[in-house]
Amino acid sequence: MLGSVLAGTVAGTALVAAGYQSMSPTGQLYGRTFTGLAHTTRHLALTFDDGPNDPHTLRLLEVLARHNVHATFFLIGRYVRQRPDIVRAIANAGHAIGNHTFTHPLLIFKSAAEIRRQLSDCRAAIHDAVGEHSNLFRPPFGGRRPAVLRIARELGLEPVMWNVTGYDWNAPPAPVIEASVVRRIRGGDVILLHDGGHKQLGADRSQTVLATDRLIARYKSQGYDFVTIPEMIQQR
Repeated sequence: MLGSVLAGTVAGTALVAAGYQSMSPTGQLYGRTFTGLAHTTRHLALTFDDGPNDPHTLRLLEVLARHNVHATFFLIGRYVRQRPDIVRAIANAGHAIGNHTFTHPLLIFKSAAEIRRQLSDCRAAIHDAVGEHSNLFRPPFGGRRPAVLRIARELGLEPVMWNVTGYDWNAPPAPVIEASVVRRIRGGDVILLHDGGHKQLGADRSQTVLATDRLIARYKSQGYDFVTIPEMIQQR
């Protein structure tokens, strides 16, 4: 009886741990992903998910240009098809562009064929908009299982997660977004923010734009440099 109880407890704990690892941004149980550098570095990487998005991606580009900062944008393929002009603006400004799937599904519940289609269709959409771009990939919601990472690498993609988030998907005020990031910055961090929303174009990201302006000013004054994910990976 006791053995059965213990076995059930162990099995339940294992399931919880497996579920956590499939969504944890820094978990490495299912395979290596890039989550930043050692905290000894003074480099930070701003990353933005779920664009392109009108008008807030364009407003964000203005903020980044004013501070002479380059960031990394993980784009949804179906929005790229709708607004290739914004994607070209991102690329022309010198920012890195990554693959965030074509429709933003939770990949841990998708077949291998669907995972491959999502990544391939997004890559094709970005290529049609701007030509060759980075080999970066970020799974929607951070969800992955071994097959997701295996297929991504078969397609030549580098999985990129994050270790700091602004928790901005519900559009809280800019000071709240800023405080969420500030609490976790240690150096060498990959910061997750959103310039769009996966449900539809036109998500209000005005507070993220304001928070980004404040964060760049804050950390530049403290001697930090902002780099793209490809630049950070080169230092790994």
